[in-house]
Parts: sequence; structure tokens; C-alpha cells
Amino acid sequence: MASPRRIDVHFHLIPPFYRDAVYAAGRGPAIGKYPEWSPELALELMDRFGIAVALTSLAQPGVGFGTPASAQELARRCNDYAGELCARWPNRFGAFATVPMASVDGAREEIAHCLDRLGMDGVSLFASCGEKFLGDPFFDPVLDMLDERGAVVFVHPGLHPSSKSLDLPWPSFMMEYLFDTTRAAVNLIFSGAIDRFSRIRFILPHAGGVAPYFTWRLSVSPMIDKRLPRLTREQIEAGLQHFWYDNALSPGEQTFGSLDNVARPERIVFGSDYPFANPDVIAEMVKTHASGFLPDARRTAIDRTNALALFPKYA
Repeated sequence: MASPRRIDVHFHLIPPFYRDAVYAAGRGPAIGKYPEWSPELALELMDRFGIAVALTSLAQPGVGFGTPASAQELARRCNDYAGELCARWPNRFGAFATVPMASVDGAREEIAHCLDRLGMDGVSLFASCGEKFLGDPFFDPVLDMLDERGAVVFVHPGLHPSSKSLDLPWPSFMMEYLFDTTRAAVNLIFSGAIDRFSRIRFILPHAGGVAPYFTWRLSVSPMIDKRLPRLTREQIEAGLQHFWYDNALSPGEQTFGSLDNVARPERIVFGSDYPFANPDVIAEMVKTHASGFLPDARRTAIDRTNALALFPKYA
């Protein structure tokens, strides 16, 4: 069987110095411990699952767990590391830039370095940073810079402080990440950010969290509460159609039952969530993706063709 030559938009890297810095700060990933990661292991995984190109990004906790200066320095080190991967394997790795989101000036400086100098494929932003979500005016100078460049922005869930205080034993990746993404998507629409910065191509992870599922409820919310922005149902639905969506950890018929009624079919792309989704999980994802509920042409589009509209250099 021919390789699907997938373009994976949701593929994490874990530089050794980054892992050590996170552990030294008493932090760690949502799954408790970092999995083993190296470029060679990543390429082996990619070959096993027909991934031609992986666009790397940094996952939680990002770089904002220290001082503003250390966040800036760590972001630069991570970006230079990702840039070295792209230079060494230009046909296999792309990259989304890491930015220190708590500093607008620092974020803008790193965007210029990564997009204008390193030629990265886009920028990764967390759905939330501290108490604020994307769409908050605090981030407008960053989004303005990205809008000027017509940039691709890969949104990754953050872990909002309110989630950390929940009296539940379940790790944040099970539910909280989905809610973080959903809140950012709603805030981007209702704040008018996607209209003000309409040239940004936002990719929402994990099929958009739960936003597709409660689209109808969302669309009538301004009819229920007159304090909300006076958006029509059509405007809210158009806002959700503005986003791109990956299928990382969300490849099943249950999820697509909602997603296919919200997203434009040409704006759904492939994501593995490696290495936090381990090879056994990715095998299940690929098996589910190919189980027959989607026509062959749809699977081919999700695997590769749709992403080429964002990243034509990988054609």
C-alpha cells in the first residue's frame, strides 16, 4: 500500500535542555513524565505511520514558568533547536515558533526572528496564558503582527489556573485541554478578534475541543443574554467555519458527527500529538481514521491535501 504521505500539524518536540529546565522548575507534562524523544525516534515513528512531514511545536508548560528573561531565552533556544531540525531534514520537519506569551514585546521579537529570519511555517500560541485567553485585547499587538504576515497559528491548549484548582484526580489532557481550546475559540469569535485579524489562519487542535458539539447552543446565546455581542447565528457559525481543525486524538466517527456539521471539509487536517500520544495510541488513531466511515477521498484530503493549502512548500 502506498504511503499516505501525511502532513502532521500536531507533532511535539522535547529538546533535552527544555525537559531539564521544566523538571528543574518542578514542572512536567500533563501525563506526568516526559516520554523519550529524539529526532531519530521521531523519524522512525513518522516512517511507521506514513508521516512525510511533521510540523513541530512545544507543548505544555511552554516557556513561561520562570522569569520573563528566562522565558525569552528558553523560547529562543527551543526555536533555534527546531530550526536546526528543519535545516538538517528540510523535507521531513517543519516548525511552529514558540513565543513567550506573557510578554507582548518578547513575543513580537520572537515572531520576527522565527518567521522573518528562520522562515518557520507559523507560530504556536497557547489557548490561554495566565488568566487570559486568546482574543483578549492584551494579545492584540501579537495578533496584529501575525495578521500582517498572514501567518498560520497553531493553537495548543494551555492549563488555565481555574482548572488547576478542580478537585478531580483526572489528568488535564483528558478534559481540561479541550475546554481551554473551546474557551479560546469562543473568545476569538465573540471578541471580534477573528474579524479584526482575518488574515491569520488558526488551527484548533483536537477537533476544536467541544466547540463543534455545542455550536447550536452557542449560536443562540446572544438571543438568551442581551449583554452579549449582537452576533447572529450565521455570524457565529461563520466564525467557527473560519478555523482550521486537526484530528489529533479526535479521529472517530463520534467526533466527526459534530465536526462535519461545523468545519469546512477542506479545513480539517491530520495531527498525531506525538509523543504524548504514544505509538500504540497513534496506531489506534490511524486505524480509526481508516475504518471506513470517511470516504477515501476525504481521508486523503485530511492526511495531506488540505494541509498543502497552508504549507504549499511541502507539495
